[in-house]
Amino acid sequence: MSSDEPVQVSGRDWFRAWFGDEYLAIYPHRDEREAEAAVRLYLQSAPPPAGAVLDLACGAGRHLRELLSAGLHGIGLDLSMTLLSRARELSPRTQLVRGDMRQLPFRDGNFAGLTSFFTSFGYFASRAEDEQVVVEMRRVLVPGGSFMLDFLNSTRVRTDLVEAESTRVEGFDVSVRRSIVDDTVVKQIHLQPDDGGAGRSFEERVRLYEADELENLLSDAGLAPRALFGDYGGYPFSSDAERLIFVGTAA
Repeated sequence: MSSDEPVQVSGRDWFRAWFGDEYLAIYPHRDEREAEAAVRLYLQSAPPPAGAVLDLACGAGRHLRELLSAGLHGIGLDLSMTLLSRARELSPRTQLVRGDMRQLPFRDGNFAGLTSFFTSFGYFASRAEDEQVVVEMRRVLVPGGSFMLDFLNSTRVRTDLVEAESTRVEGFDVSVRRSIVDDTVVKQIHLQPDDGGAGRSFEERVRLYEADELENLLSDAGLAPRALFGDYGGYPFSSDAERLIFVGTAA
C-alpha cells in the first residue's frame, strides 16, 4: 500500500473501528449542556430509580457524569476501550464495563434504571440484532425499573439529509457523505491528516425507526413506553421534532 492510499474501515461491524481516536479527534467536545438536559429529562419523567442505573453505550461518559452528579449509582457500558478510557478520565471512580449491548454481561434484574442516550441504537446489520438489544435491556432491568431511549427522528432525517459537507478540525480535513440505503442512514467519513500521512475512511450506519416501529419493538420486549418527547426540553414529539425519546418502565 502506498503512503497516500486511503485506509478503508467499514462493513457490518463498522462501530468496532470508528469509535476510537479518530472519533474523539473529530468530536473533541460534545455539548455538556445537552447531556445535562437529557439526564434532567430522564429524572423528571421517569420513576426515581431505587438502585443502580446502566448507561448503555456510555461513550466518553458525559451523560454518565451527569447521572453521577444527580446522586445516582451509575454504571457505564461501552464496546470501545478508547471511549471507556476517556470516560475514566472524566469520572475516575466510576464503574465502567466493556461489553456488547447485544449480550449484556449482567445478571437478570441487575438495574433499577437504564439509559441509552444520543442515538446509541440501530447500529447493527440486522433488525434481529436491534431486537436482541431491546430484549437485553428488559432482561437486566427489575420489574418497574425505568428506562430512557433517546433516538433520532427518522422523519426529520429523511427530510433534512445533507448529502455532502466538509469541515476542518485540528490536524485533519474531514469530508462527509450521507445517503439512505434500505432504511439505514449511511455516513461515509474521510479524514486527511495535515502531515501528509495516509487518509482514513470510516463509516457510520444507523437504521431508521419510525416512532410506532420503535414503540412496538420496546413493547414486544416487555418495556412499556409511558411518555414520548421530541427534545430534551420535554416538548411533545412531532414529525419535525429534533429527537425521538421514549421514557417508560419494565413490565
